[in-house]
Amino acid sequence: MISIVAPVFNEETVIQTFYDQLCAVIDEIDSRFEIIFVDDGSRDSSPALLNRLKQQDARVAVIALSRNFGKEIALTAGLDHSHGDAVIVIDTDLQDPPQLITQLIAEWRNGYDVVYAQRVTRAGESWFKKITAHHFYRLIQRLSHIRIPADTGDFRLLSRRAVEALGRLRERHRFMKGLFAWIGYPQKAVQYDRLPRRAGQSKWNYWRLWNFALEGITSFSTAPLRIATYFGLAVALLAFIYGAFIIYDTLVHGNPVPGYPSLMVVVLFLGGIQLIGIGIIGEYLGRLYDEAKQRPLYLVKSYQPSADCSAKAATTSSITDSHSPTSG
Repeated sequence: MISIVAPVFNEETVIQTFYDQLCAVIDEIDSRFEIIFVDDGSRDSSPALLNRLKQQDARVAVIALSRNFGKEIALTAGLDHSHGDAVIVIDTDLQDPPQLITQLIAEWRNGYDVVYAQRVTRAGESWFKKITAHHFYRLIQRLSHIRIPADTGDFRLLSRRAVEALGRLRERHRFMKGLFAWIGYPQKAVQYDRLPRRAGQSKWNYWRLWNFALEGITSFSTAPLRIATYFGLAVALLAFIYGAFIIYDTLVHGNPVPGYPSLMVVVLFLGGIQLIGIGIIGEYLGRLYDEAKQRPLYLVKSYQPSADCSAKAATTSSITDSHSPTSG
């Protein structure tokens, strides 16, 4: 069986179209499927549409989280509840074409544990977003000791052992693209042209993308701390040299004490550097604080499994009951 995990947050305008295109693809593949929709606290009619799909198609499973936890957590919830021998992660906005699923499965059957879809082009996105995304992936590759594939989103296939490995990583600040790379195992890229969003609006504005970039860098690199250390040492060295020059100049030529503007510039510069360093330390300290609280990653409001999983659970329960000491 193959599981398909699709996080949903206020996607009422595209859910039905996504489902129709997805079914047109998987109906041609000789495998059993379960389609897991994870409702990440939607406030539109998405929950009603998902429940309707659940009633129409026994392959559909619906996980409703207690509130909006964010896409990375919603993906984790879907992976935790998947039962397939392979799991495919895909967004519902149809920027990632379901038609690529056939190729992902083919490469998995060739022995790859992770088959990720790598973007060649990004249609429907602004030039600024394309440029920042391009440089972000190159930057994080330089800063991290883990090779995170460039121009790659969450659209990918994971083998069962890859999913179980991810299930052992329960950190609160989850940069899934980094976690997918961290587990290792044989991985292969499948290139494709990313399509424009079919309907609705992206939930990723530039502020959220900026915070997401910080999440990725601080989750998989301590380079900012190291840079702050080196920069502090360089500034301290320059301050020492400048101080020696001031002493020499005073002893040799005297000092009429003009220099108030230059003094303020130096003080403000050093103060700014200190605040930046404290801010970087604070980012890492805040993550340690969140990890120390040991809260669950998410809470499930309701879970409606697919028919295959319900039947499997019933069979397992029946076998357990027939072998229990109190059974007749």
